[in-house]
Amino acid sequence: MKTDPIKHVVLLVLENHSFDQMLGSLKSIYPLLEGVDPTDPGMNADDNEKRFFQKETTERQVMLDPHHEVNHVALQLSDGNGGFIKDYVSAYPNASEEDRQAILGYYPADFLPGLHTLARHFTICDHWFSSLPGPTWPNRFFALSGTSSGHVDMPDDGDHKADLGGFLEQPQPTIFDRLTERNIEWRIYYHDIPQSLVFIRQRDQDNAARYFPISSFFQDAGGCASDFPEFVYIEPRYQGEDQNDDHPPHDIMKAQKLIADTYNALRANEELWNSTLFVLFYDEHGGFYDHVVPPSAVPPDDCSFGYDFKQLGIRVPALLVSPWVENTIDKAILDHTSFLKYVSEKWGLAEMGERVRNANNFNSAIRTEWTQPRNDAPLKIELTADQLKPPNAALEKVATEQKNAHQHALMAFANWVDLAAPQGFFSLARATNWISKHPELLTLAAAVSPGIPFVLNFSAAAQRISKFIAHQKAKSG
Repeated sequence: MKTDPIKHVVLLVLENHSFDQMLGSLKSIYPLLEGVDPTDPGMNADDNEKRFFQKETTERQVMLDPHHEVNHVALQLSDGNGGFIKDYVSAYPNASEEDRQAILGYYPADFLPGLHTLARHFTICDHWFSSLPGPTWPNRFFALSGTSSGHVDMPDDGDHKADLGGFLEQPQPTIFDRLTERNIEWRIYYHDIPQSLVFIRQRDQDNAARYFPISSFFQDAGGCASDFPEFVYIEPRYQGEDQNDDHPPHDIMKAQKLIADTYNALRANEELWNSTLFVLFYDEHGGFYDHVVPPSAVPPDDCSFGYDFKQLGIRVPALLVSPWVENTIDKAILDHTSFLKYVSEKWGLAEMGERVRNANNFNSAIRTEWTQPRNDAPLKIELTADQLKPPNAALEKVATEQKNAHQHALMAFANWVDLAAPQGFFSLARATNWISKHPELLTLAAAVSPGIPFVLNFSAAAQRISKFIAHQKAKSG
């Protein structure tokens, strides 16, 4: 009888890059990969019929962040993924030809030390799509719960400005709830503001007690494998000089270092490594070109704000890393809910909605028939001094000072905290009343709510969340 060799599952979700951009060049190594063909590259034209083709790039800092909200992605997908440049120009009409070309750029093989090293040794999922053609938050909701409760944009986009509470009070059960029901030990390791706290149940004192700073991950990974959690979710640093979530315009090498550091920590502990599956994928494409048209999808539930959830989003990089997987290409059609399908079936968890129920599972990639794990994986991934130094320090400083929609939303979330509430956590009624009086919250203008100090600085916002987590841990005992 086949036994499951995977005792630990580690998930890292990064930000805003497409499959073609990050892994497409590896078609030169794996001819069967659905990647970039330099002899027949993808093409987009602008409104003046100027044509731009897929082209190798080594640009590590893309200053003008492409849009990726639902209405923008709809234009990008028009004419068989032919609208990326037109959408970019509509947002940045003064963008240079060099800037426009960056949308169809892709990194040459072995340029990305973390991602490409792992792709050379483990399983690439070349048909892994984001769960909806939209931005970060709803895709991360899908990745952890199988639905976005009808939300498709960011909290400060369009009509959803009237529903900030709907974003910051996600009510649906998550993978963490399902794991708890089965007594599966889990932890979340975070850098600054863990976005997963937006789920209401995650703010319960017993769940909040399972949040730990990222330094604890490296410490725990170095200990006894039997003490390491069965399920681990790593949240990257979303803001600051060392932001490593891979969100433009920050230097992409910072995310490569996070990938390498995570892999190195697992690989250095042989007992842990030999019983672990490390899953890495990006939440959405970030407005960068991919040539594969997303397939249809099953709506997750009846929640909707006029969007039908019948199409997957644009393809994103995804890897399965373990001594129990082959160095191969998995061509199954997958999305973020496929990860939930795998975890649910692995541990016999309760169902998580129609999208998860209908998702494909990648469990066939785990070679349960093997009697021994592979022993040929790299012992360590190291970045060079040049890779660790941003090419343009001034641009990196500008990137640190800017705030993207994800960061604005996280700061709005931090301003949702009310430690003075009788429940000891977020007071929805008070916050909703405050926001109705101070709509400028959504642009993070200067305002102070009675009883809830308004924080405008991301560092202060992160400190507020850390205090909240500590407060809940103290209550949990």
